[in-house]
Amino acid sequence: MAGRLRGKVALVTAAGAGIGRAIAESFVKEGATVYATDLDKKKLEGVPRAKKHALDVRSDEAVAAFAKISGPIDILVNCAGYVHHNTVLDCTDADWDFAFDLNVRSMHRTIKTYLPAMLKQKSGSIVNIASGASSVRGIPNRYVYGTTKAAVVGLTKSVAADFIRQGVRCNAICPGTIQSPSLDDRIESQAKTLGKSVKEIRQAFIDRQPMGRLGTAEEIAMLALYLASDEASYTTGQIHLADGGFAL
Repeated sequence: MAGRLRGKVALVTAAGAGIGRAIAESFVKEGATVYATDLDKKKLEGVPRAKKHALDVRSDEAVAAFAKISGPIDILVNCAGYVHHNTVLDCTDADWDFAFDLNVRSMHRTIKTYLPAMLKQKSGSIVNIASGASSVRGIPNRYVYGTTKAAVVGLTKSVAADFIRQGVRCNAICPGTIQSPSLDDRIESQAKTLGKSVKEIRQAFIDRQPMGRLGTAEEIAMLALYLASDEASYTTGQIHLADGGFAL
C-alpha cells in the first residue's frame, strides 16, 4: 500500500547510514516529509527527496534549535547510537558517560522537545531503536551497550504509559545483528584487536544468528514504517524483535 505516510512529517536521527538511512528512505517513498539528520551532513548525500540537516543529538541547544526549523512533527525515529565492545571490568567512566549520553539521553532530548506539539495535536508516533542486546538478552562483551539499550526499553514503556490516552504512541525495535557500515567497522576493529581475519570475525557474527544470516537495514525499516503508520494505531509501549530468532 503506497502512501501510508502521506501528509505526515517525520524526523529520523542518524539517517546517514544503516538502519537510519533505510528508514528515512522508506518514509520518503511512503509519502512523508522527512527531516533526515546526522552529525555529519555529508553522510546524508544521496537520501532522495529528504530535507537534510546536521544535528548533534548530544546537545540540548542543537535539538531545541532544530525543532524551530522543523516545526511540529508526526513521527520521531531515534536511531542514533554507538556499540562499545567491553565488559564491566574494562568499561571506563568515559565509555559509560558517552554511551548513556548518545544511546539514551539523546532520545530523552528529542522526545522532550517534540512531545509537547504531538500532545497539542493529539497524535504522534515515536519509534526508538533499541537492541536484542538489552533487557531481552545478555550478550558477551556488550556491557555498557546492553545496559543503555535496556534503558531505552524502559524509556519507551514509560513514555507510552504516561501519554497513552493523549494520542501519542511510543514503541521500540530490537534488531539482531544487522549488516551496516558500523558493523563493518566493528568487524575490522575486532579483527585487528584479536589478530584474526575479517572473514573469521564476520562469520562469528553470522553464526550467532539462528537464521544463519545477518539482517538488513531494509528489514528493520519495514517494521519502523508499520509502527510509524496509522496501521499500528492500537500498538504502543511494545518492544518489537526483528532479530532472526536471536532471542530464542
